[in-house]
Amino acid sequence: MESERLKSRIISILEEKKGGDIIAIDMAKRSSITDFFVIATGKNVNHVRALAEALEEKLEPEGIFVHRKEGLGDGRWAVLDYGDVIVHIFNADTRDYFCLEKLWK
Repeated sequence: MESERLKSRIISILEEKKGGDIIAIDMAKRSSITDFFVIATGKNVNHVRALAEALEEKLEPEGIFVHRKEGLGDGRWAVLDYGDVIVHIFNADTRDYFCLEKLWK
């Protein structure tokens, strides 16, 4: 799946599961690692995990598999690497602390 379509699909799933403050940052000209960062906020530890799990559950049947994932055990910050799109799901405090959108914008 093309990176723009994958980004849109990921955002759609996060919105469906009530992810908050969802943004996408175009990384294509800033990094050779990925085309997009998608950043979202979960309401609590369980919501962060549920958002990450929903992405895997919805994308795998479409043939889209996560290459690497981190942070699901802690639940404060989950990272899912889909190659062309890297998804960061934070709880509110952790998102405020790291400020990825300010760092990369």
